[in-house]
Amino acid sequence: MASITIRRLDESTKTQLRIRAAHNRRSMEEEARAILREALATDAQPDVHLVDMIQRHFKKVGGIELQLPKRGSIRKPPRFGTE
Repeated sequence: MASITIRRLDESTKTQLRIRAAHNRRSMEEEARAILREALATDAQPDVHLVDMIQRHFKKVGGIELQLPKRGSIRKPPRFGTE
C-alpha cells in the first residue's frame, strides 16, 4: 500500500479530524482514509459529457425546442491566382 504525508495542515483542521475520528471510533489516519475514499467515490462519474450535463440541467425547467434554419448547398470554394 502507498503512503502519503500531508504537510502544513492547520491546527483547526487537525483538531476537527481528531474529533471526527473519535466520534467514529477510528484513528485519525483511518478517518483520513475514509474521508478520501468517500470524496473520491462520489467524484467518479465515468463518461460524463458536457452535452449530457447541459441537457440534465435544462430538463428541470422544461427545455426549449429551437427551429433550425434549413441549410443550403455548399458553395464552391474560391480559386486564387488562376483564371
